[in-house]
Order: sequence, then C-alpha cells, then structure tokens
Amino acid sequence: MLYIFFRTLFRMMFAVLFRLKTEGEENIPREGPVVLCANHTSNWDPPVLGSMLDRKVHYMAKAELFELPVLKQVLPRIGAFPVKRGGVSKESIRLSIQLLKDGNMIGVFPEGTRSNAGGMGKKGAASLALKSGATVIPAAIVGNYSLFRPMKVIYGRPIDLSEYADAGSEGLEQATDLIMSTIRSMVREHESK
Repeated sequence: MLYIFFRTLFRMMFAVLFRLKTEGEENIPREGPVVLCANHTSNWDPPVLGSMLDRKVHYMAKAELFELPVLKQVLPRIGAFPVKRGGVSKESIRLSIQLLKDGNMIGVFPEGTRSNAGGMGKKGAASLALKSGATVIPAAIVGNYSLFRPMKVIYGRPIDLSEYADAGSEGLEQATDLIMSTIRSMVREHESK
C-alpha cells in the first residue's frame, strides 16, 4: 500500500516539476523476473525510473539509510534493501537473486555511482540476470532535473544475454558491455531529439 502511495505521489510530482514523459512501457514484461538497467545521474533516478511503471521495482540502497529512524521503517516497505558501501555483500546478492527467482523486478544502475563519468559498467546487473534467468530491460533517463524543463525515461527492448550464459568471466564482461553500450546509445539518441 505504501509503495502505491509513493508511486502515485512521485508520478504527480515528476509530471509537474520535470514534465516527465515516458516511452516504451510496453517493453516491460507484465510478470516474471526483470533486471531494469539505467544510466545514473541523480539521487532522483530510482523513483523516476520506477514510479512510472505499474510493476513494483526493488532497489539496493546504501546501508546507512537504513540506520535513519524514519527511513529504516519506510525503505523496506517500498522495495528497497540494504547494500554496504564499497561492494555488494553476498547477502545482498542472495536477496537480489531470490527476488528475481520469485518473479520480481530489480532496478540496477550498472555504472554503480552517479560520479562515474566514464560510464563504465559494473558486472552486477549482467551477473544477476544470468544467474536468475531474468529479462534485461535497458532504460535511459534523459534530462538534468531542472525545474519545469522536460525529462524523459525510455524503456528499451529486452537485451538477449543468452549467448553469455556459459561464457565465464569474459562473457560476463561482454554482457556488461552490451548493456552499457545499449543504454549509452539510447541516451545519445534521445538527447538529440
């Protein structure tokens, strides 16, 4: 219930403040495991990416946030779960895979951090998808969160990672590169429109 409340609140807020529009929602499977992968430029990215969808999106969030009195009550109820700084713990990975195996959707920012100017991807998103058999949906968040300036979220077609399933570490790198190059290409295409 709390998730639906915040989703509705964020939809209205983003529509007014950032004139947010979306494209490609039909590319999101209605059920089954999904890893939703997007570029990362702001702390607003998780609610912008997830609030426009009818399916609940789960996210990893900094463990420190779960130590704050109000947030430690709210975050788990809206689909967030803790991850320690400096690397993803085995517990977070196990929980992510279990969420996917249970047919949920997880939002991941493969760049890892907003300050990753080079846009290099971390292997977590590809690894989760390959281990769980989840569908990978690339997404591009286009715009800079300037008040009353248009922004857009584009949900792309699924990326097929099946050829990398048994390719080991090198395959994981190639799968990650494919995810990142698809996201970068989507961002470039829609920035120029």
